[in-house]
Amino acid sequence: MATLTRPLPAVARSSSHIPWYLWCSALAVTSVTIGAHWDVSWHRSIGRDTFWTPAHIAIYMCGVLAGIACGYLIFSTTFRSDSPMRANSVRVLGFTGPLGAFVAAWGGVAMLTSAPFDNWWHNAYGLDVKIVSPPHTLLVAGVFGVEIGALFLIMAAVNRAQDDAALHRRLQLMLLYVAGMMMVLTMFFRMEYTLQIFLHRSSAYVSVAIGVPLYLGAVWKASRNRWACTWMTAIYTLFLIGLMLILPLFPAEPKLGPVFQQVTHFIPAQFPLLMIVPAVLLDLLWAKIGDRNKLLVSLVSGPVFVLGLVAAEWPFASFLMTKAAENRFFGTGYHDYGTPSWSAEVIKHFVAPEHGVALWSGLAQASLYAAISVWLGLLLGDWMRKIQR
Repeated sequence: MATLTRPLPAVARSSSHIPWYLWCSALAVTSVTIGAHWDVSWHRSIGRDTFWTPAHIAIYMCGVLAGIACGYLIFSTTFRSDSPMRANSVRVLGFTGPLGAFVAAWGGVAMLTSAPFDNWWHNAYGLDVKIVSPPHTLLVAGVFGVEIGALFLIMAAVNRAQDDAALHRRLQLMLLYVAGMMMVLTMFFRMEYTLQIFLHRSSAYVSVAIGVPLYLGAVWKASRNRWACTWMTAIYTLFLIGLMLILPLFPAEPKLGPVFQQVTHFIPAQFPLLMIVPAVLLDLLWAKIGDRNKLLVSLVSGPVFVLGLVAAEWPFASFLMTKAAENRFFGTGYHDYGTPSWSAEVIKHFVAPEHGVALWSGLAQASLYAAISVWLGLLLGDWMRKIQR
């Protein structure tokens, strides 16, 4: 169990630049975000050929970078009596270091442990076609550990830099960037539930409502930035559009069968959800009432988030099913090599679309989940504003 070290009379503020270990943590989050999407594209375009693909290396580099940054922080703080981080540290199992360093270090160990487990799993049971498997579950837990640890490290630095306006602003932007990368990854794990063919049914919006507003609420409250939600979803949108434009530039061909689609280049993910629409609405709403009673704010914010997303995404999903969207930018003409020509993705029709009572019942459920997520996010954000260690 973590115990606080004896507080020192002053918090160290030895420099006005961002420490290297924060850059290293941000790079770790970036590496796994790129690697995860690259890996899915690899599977969709080529199949599984070896564990040592560049995409896998990018994923596990996250654990290596987290280990470097957090190992330095923990060991230097523990064994150096004059370490400037001692005033901003907790004790865990006899070691001393920032709270975020311990969380990210655990995540890095979990990630690196999952690597041989994943390789053994494929050798023993063959290929997987789903994102979720036992080794992937351990990997995902590790990724979230690194992300949350990095967020805590940056958040503590933000809170300690209140007296240095320039440093505080730079750290705030770094916080929003890492939060945006976290938004990309949390939507990555909803990929199977938010395919374009499912966007005319409530289940897709339920999957987004569970958890995503928590990110938005926590970062909006903690970052003290009026447009935090907009920044996060803009990063998510630009990141995925960037991958859609870049990945098809590189050649690839299937190494497994059966092959239903002629693939000659990497297949990117589908066009991002229009998350920026409800994000802007929440930023505007919270600018007015965000500091009032959290329960009231949450009950209003849940429906605003869900209905704002549906209002934007529902007609946009209809457009994506048309020939006009089959171009490089919207990317609806890209299909996995294993996707049959008679599948819903290829012939472009919605799977089990909902209308009337069934739809509105599902959206009401999504609004409730979104409200609960916002409430938890605002509580978490308030706590994050107090992190100093």
